[in-house]
Amino acid sequence: MAGLCEMLRSERSFRLELCVFVPLLLSLFFWNFDLVFNLFLIFSMAFVLVCECLNSGLERVTDLASPDYHALAKAAKDAGSAAVMIANFLCGALWCVAIGYKIWG
Repeated sequence: MAGLCEMLRSERSFRLELCVFVPLLLSLFFWNFDLVFNLFLIFSMAFVLVCECLNSGLERVTDLASPDYHALAKAAKDAGSAAVMIANFLCGALWCVAIGYKIWG
């Protein structure tokens, strides 16, 4: 719980993702997707939040280990950010597929 409180308090991107995901989660009742679609969508949203937590931890440890600029520290931070970006693209693609399937059948 302390980790979640820290993320909510100090990570703007985590709060922003929650502000997007909570309405999306509630919209699952409106869309009435199949159980499998619901599970994939919920998992993809949770996966983004997990990646965000891991990325924040990686950034903090990197800052602690290398407070000055270092190319490897930058590469580590960039890799963590890339993981979050890929998770967001995956989540967005799954939502597009699910909504497209519901609209166009």
